[in-house]
Amino acid sequence: MRGIVTEFSPPPVNRKEIFRYLNAREGLESLVEECLAELLPLLSYRVCSLDFPVIYKEDQVDLSFAVTDSKALAKNLAGCPTVTVFAATVGIAPDRLVARYQVLSPVKALCINAIATERIEALCDAFERSQAPCRPRFSPGYGDLPLELQRNLFAALDPQCIGLTLNESCLMSPSKSVTAILGKGTL
Repeated sequence: MRGIVTEFSPPPVNRKEIFRYLNAREGLESLVEECLAELLPLLSYRVCSLDFPVIYKEDQVDLSFAVTDSKALAKNLAGCPTVTVFAATVGIAPDRLVARYQVLSPVKALCINAIATERIEALCDAFERSQAPCRPRFSPGYGDLPLELQRNLFAALDPQCIGLTLNESCLMSPSKSVTAILGKGTL
């Protein structure tokens, strides 16, 4: 099965979040602006998503494409008859720039990484808002939801259509990518 691919316009940049990811308050403004100018034109904001019915069984949640006994996910989805499963990415450019600047300027690599983190989070927030009303996103590896559920998500969505791959350790490439489950509606 292949998910529905959606291209998003770049969400507004939140410099306060970039500084939070940098763990800095001031003194790096010019570096942040320089890195923003270099990175932003290279990003692509893409999401692949599909909706699935949810069935609740005693201590398990059947997501149609996988069954899990995650109590945290069950609590998050409580009362939702459907879920939207999605994969999002801002592309490979951040990985390439970080790799280059780790050698040339480690502080610039850190800055690019912080900006890319803010960008993928902003994309996920924008997608979440487009799906309202829904529960907060819940990702594999969070709480008691096993990271291995990534394999099921990838099989259900086929996010290679937006450039995502999954390695044997269940980590994604590009690194600034997210998979998540959003509970929708109420019973």
